[in-house]
Amino acid sequence: MRSADALMRCAALAALAALAGCSTLGSGVQAIQDTVVTPVAKALAPAPAASAANGGAGVSPNAPLLRPEPTVTPAVQRAFDEALRALRAGRNEDAERGFKALAQSNPELGGPHANLGVIYRQAGKFTESVAALERATKASPEQPLYFNQLGISYRHTGQFAKAREAYEHALSLDANYAAAQLNLGILFDLYLRDSGRALEAYERYAELSGGKDAAVAKWVTDLKNRKPAQGNAPARKEQS
Repeated sequence: MRSADALMRCAALAALAALAGCSTLGSGVQAIQDTVVTPVAKALAPAPAASAANGGAGVSPNAPLLRPEPTVTPAVQRAFDEALRALRAGRNEDAERGFKALAQSNPELGGPHANLGVIYRQAGKFTESVAALERATKASPEQPLYFNQLGISYRHTGQFAKAREAYEHALSLDANYAAAQLNLGILFDLYLRDSGRALEAYERYAELSGGKDAAVAKWVTDLKNRKPAQGNAPARKEQS
């Protein structure tokens, strides 16, 4: 039963990670800020995010805040849009080339770096992913979305303390960022072995998501009933 539950959680939450570079990446920003959409803001704009339970079907009302970003020239915007279309179409090599060119010509823009970080992580290139997302957060230090993505990549490289710092920094920028709150709970639960803080994080996530995430509600119950001698918790993966 426990192993089956673990598989369900892995499959459901793995689907969430894929949302970072696809679907309605641009339209999410349009709805949040009625301004010119720049590559920086548009890069990892929240796609319709799913709960842990539904594996990608639902829409989260708790998208992260997006800070104002510098405007760009039409040529840069077109290049970014072309790379983004390639990413949405699954042409990751073309997308990588496009974002690399933008990152080299416009290193001050966080969006191209952030998208490269997601592309690298999806390809299993976790060290490269961390480096790209670190550049994104340096270029755009006020974007909570980038710090959440960086936390995920830190976790993949086993840098759990840095992952915690990244998630907590994302939450310091946006205290209502549900995905970062959930990811912090997973980190405490599975990697830092701090059940108390994990429970606090999961319960805060439940508040932010309206208590509608059945999978996380089950994790909360599991934590409350878990005894120290019971050993490890079932596997979980982060929400992008």
